[in-house]
Amino acid sequence: MPINAYAAPSARADLVPFEYEPDELKPDEVEIDVHYCGICHSDLSLIDNSWFMSEYPLVPGHEVAGVIKAKGAAVTHLEVGQQVGVGWFSRSCMTCPQCMGGDHNLCGTAEGIAMGRYGGFADRVIIQSAWATPLPTGLDLANVGPLFCGGITVFNPIVQFNVQPTDRVGVVGIGGLGHMALQFLNKWGCEVTAFSSNPAKEEEARRLGAHQVVNSRDSAALENVAGSFDFILVTVNVPLDWEKYVAALRPKGRLHVVGAVMEPIPVTAFSLLMGQKSISGTPLGSPATTATMLEFCARHEIEVMTEQFPLEQINEAITHLRDGKARYRVVLDCRG
Repeated sequence: MPINAYAAPSARADLVPFEYEPDELKPDEVEIDVHYCGICHSDLSLIDNSWFMSEYPLVPGHEVAGVIKAKGAAVTHLEVGQQVGVGWFSRSCMTCPQCMGGDHNLCGTAEGIAMGRYGGFADRVIIQSAWATPLPTGLDLANVGPLFCGGITVFNPIVQFNVQPTDRVGVVGIGGLGHMALQFLNKWGCEVTAFSSNPAKEEEARRLGAHQVVNSRDSAALENVAGSFDFILVTVNVPLDWEKYVAALRPKGRLHVVGAVMEPIPVTAFSLLMGQKSISGTPLGSPATTATMLEFCARHEIEVMTEQFPLEQINEAITHLRDGKARYRVVLDCRG
């Protein structure tokens, strides 16, 4: 039975209806009826070939929420009819040191769901069962998709770098990633500061969990918070005054980047050496960390702020995201 999807025939082109025959279901795979799929800025990068790795026709989509339709013979931990979500990855080798150590997202041969294969802007998708994460009770299937990309992108470093409830943490950028980071870190117990270039977002940032808000375009305001933070999470993909953010760290503080900034990050060695400071980055998260994030969201009633479009209005939804109008994530209803 063919899969009905939407594909970009070439770079920066509008997406058009696309049909393909899937391969036979492997023993370790599941077939998922896609109910909803988020649109991420990474989908735009793939459509535009901004990372010089796209193959066309390209079916994007890596924030899938749906129901298992069929499973391979070796799948014992999932059941047909179970609600699951899928993010950026669709397969990893399961035998390398990273997979065996629980860091499946660092597998050198990990497969992207929409890279070299067809993604989630479709009525169905087939993936390795380990990357289909069951949804706990209390999460809304219609809004959960963005947690599998944007959500885990900002949750994973909290776990990886052992952010403490006593830490003072900054979040740079209050958008698709940042609005989730504020909620996570507030419920984690941290003192949270939002850095935003848009003063109109201050009230909403506080409602989402920020205790303070700093204007990121105000050099004096940045200087006033020097030596203040144990951890600063950068969720934007634009160049910043990096030295001022390093200066805002306490000794042993960490500046952590999850936004795909394409330009180099110029920082002098002495700005790191004198305070034993660090700059780092992480890609999404493992299946286990993703499951932990979902349980955390259900326990603390954390919700993604989404706007919904039917799948057939996919190009309008993409334009809405490109124009910076999304508040804060866009989700496609793929149920037909």
